[in-house]
Amino acid sequence: MADKPVRADKASAVAELTDNFRASGATVLTEYRGLTVKELTELRRSLGGENKYTVAKNTLAKRAAADAGIEGLDALFTGPTALAFVNGDVVEAAKGLRAFAKAHPVLVIKGGVFEGKAITADDVNKLADLESREVLLAKLAGAMKANLSKAAATFQAPLTKTVRTVEALRAQREQAGSAEA
Repeated sequence: MADKPVRADKASAVAELTDNFRASGATVLTEYRGLTVKELTELRRSLGGENKYTVAKNTLAKRAAADAGIEGLDALFTGPTALAFVNGDVVEAAKGLRAFAKAHPVLVIKGGVFEGKAITADDVNKLADLESREVLLAKLAGAMKANLSKAAATFQAPLTKTVRTVEALRAQREQAGSAEA
């Protein structure tokens, strides 16, 4: 497939798709059969400004994927195919696509590419099940703060114990001194 020359009028389309494959952190392939132009526009908006949702001919998309060095997608290029090129948070894009697919069952997630490797539709759904980057960072920060608090308490405990011991000895001597008098 990648050995055939591309016609001059299609070369720019292949070059653009190749650049999108290379520049994106992930690409999700979908079948959009049955969606209206209005629904496709709604889907593009829901993905956000940094992500692109492009309808492409299968032959051109296959060629672009091969030129970008991506393997394992050939079986997914059947029927009407649209590509979601994710340049932002992959988890948020996967959640957006899954939510749109639930609201519009005619949108079918076929699979895609994540970090240069082919993934299945189930893998895209697993990505959508993850928490967002911000939530994970907040949890990490909370765990680190808790561990630092525990460490501070551990380091302070011997000092506190020593102060209590000295105070108990002082009180004991005072009682012993007042008992002698």
